[in-house]
Amino acid sequence: MSEDKKLRIAVAAPLHDDSVALIEEREPRVEVVKDDSLIAPMRWAADFSGDPAFHRTEAQDVELRALLDSADVLFGKPDAASGGITRAVRDNPKLRWVQLPAAGGGGQVKGAHLTREELDRVVFTTGSGPHAGPLAEFAIFGILAGFKDLARLQAQQRDKLWTGRWEMREMDESTVLVLGLGHIGREVAAKLHALGARVIGTSRHTDLQLPNVDEIVSPAELVSVVGRVDAIVNTLPGTDATKNLVSAEVLAAVKPGATITSVGRGTVIDETALVEALKDGRIGQAVLDVFATEPLPQNSPLWTLPNVVVSPHTAANSPKEERLIAELFADNATRFLDGKPLRNVVNTVEFY
Repeated sequence: MSEDKKLRIAVAAPLHDDSVALIEEREPRVEVVKDDSLIAPMRWAADFSGDPAFHRTEAQDVELRALLDSADVLFGKPDAASGGITRAVRDNPKLRWVQLPAAGGGGQVKGAHLTREELDRVVFTTGSGPHAGPLAEFAIFGILAGFKDLARLQAQQRDKLWTGRWEMREMDESTVLVLGLGHIGREVAAKLHALGARVIGTSRHTDLQLPNVDEIVSPAELVSVVGRVDAIVNTLPGTDATKNLVSAEVLAAVKPGATITSVGRGTVIDETALVEALKDGRIGQAVLDVFATEPLPQNSPLWTLPNVVVSPHTAANSPKEERLIAELFADNATRFLDGKPLRNVVNTVEFY
């Protein structure tokens, strides 16, 4: 790219003007173009999907396509759908990079059904990292909900029942299994370590040496490991390799009364098996922010089980989320222009 020509970035998802200004201030060699009249508005902070009730006219569709096709880089998914990615890649041969704001953007790329040539031509990056802090806090909240008997406390309060006292588990006498040691898993481990818990993490690379993690095991060892832990935290992405990793066999082997909290992707846990484990007490408390199908179907037993907390995939949301993602994107734009490796590149073989 010549020195006088700026990298043209088209905004394909809701993004506030102050975030655009931040990106252009951090990396002056880019030009960010957007037209808010063509993009679904945010319904809440960092709502990069936008309001599904928003509709464009036929003429506006043509305008948006022209805007996207003029760019070297896209920020966000067109229309928050994988089909939008497919069209954008195929109709714009000069497109070189797509930044997906979500942490788990691999599934979106997989759903676009691009050819290998297209996947090799366009690099995809995700918003992984900025969500680690709030998700780790939610995971700690979930563990404490189990350790401090939230379900029992709520039931007794509802029934105005004052019982005798009982023992509650303490974090510094507990072992927690963290599924996945990416940005989120490492942040969970750090917070657990600070609270005195012993941390076991899963990774395909069991020779890793990570701070705050006492032991690393292969995902294939889960059945032999879960009987040693008091809580399980899922931070894994949704891939073919992780689907139903927390299986009926794994749940049958857990320490009775264990707590499980999930902030990765819902497909990692076999929900049918989880329901049975919740009913018979093998799992004492489940605190879930993600589910195999979202929104969670109305007929799911997870809605009404007393030892389940249902969160509508909102645990990552925070007032600073959009700013942190804009900062990540600006840093990646600098790396892109300088020919350096980008952060959070999607693996286009396993799509994570």
